Amino acid sequence: MDKKNPLILVAILSVTAAVGLFFWVVQESRALSYLSSDPKVCINCHTMNTSYATWQHSSHRGKASCVDCHLPRDSFINKMIAKARDGYKHATAMTLRSYGNVLRVSDDAAARIQANCISCHQAAVSQMQDNSALYDRADPTVAIGRRCWDCHRRVPHGTTRSLTATPDNLGVKEL
Repeated sequence: MDKKNPLILVAILSVTAAVGLFFWVVQESRALSYLSSDPKVCINCHTMNTSYATWQHSSHRGKASCVDCHLPRDSFINKMIAKARDGYKHATAMTLRSYGNVLRVSDDAAARIQANCISCHQAAVSQMQDNSALYDRADPTVAIGRRCWDCHRRVPHGTTRSLTATPDNLGVKEL
């Protein structure tokens, strides 16, 4: 019986240490903040400061937050799945420093952003689609089916695309 007590003590200490480490990691990474829709959550990572700062000065600031553009809007389940998948990819890239100086949107995220642009700007898009038949006949070089940001490159993040554009940016000032 004396030999079992040290093993039980080691097991209890190991489990306690693992649980404590888990809660510490959750607290330090601000993991629970990612459940919110607050745009400030996006600047938990230093690499997003430029994107956040440019969004603050855009026409979309008062109308659309990060999640309105970058996450699915059709259901809560799809939003959380995309948030978890993107969060895992972002955490891995940040940990391994594999993101490079220019952040690029994935094909999946680009499809979500495009769908959200069209959803919010449905009236303008439907007018362009109605007119596209006229443009196609008059000028076959007019391409329909492009991504919104092919023409609207500066919306909502301006022209700054590189992390090296703000190398000493350790925080974002609130407006």
